[in-house]
Amino acid sequence: MDRAWDQLKWRRSPYSCGTATCVEVAFHVAGVYIRDSKNPDQPPLEFTLAEWQAFASAIQAGAFEPQ
Repeated sequence: MDRAWDQLKWRRSPYSCGTATCVEVAFHVAGVYIRDSKNPDQPPLEFTLAEWQAFASAIQAGAFEPQ
């Protein structure tokens, strides 16, 4: 996206309590972007919508719960 991520609307969880150590997410027609709020100038991780949906489904299914 060549720094186009600067124009995205970044969101963080309301559970982050306003700290600077958060993961932020931005949704765009081209995909989903994830960044570390401590390093907003670093390129974000980029995922397709299908990858993001698979990840969200796995979370809902409990795939990442401790054993």
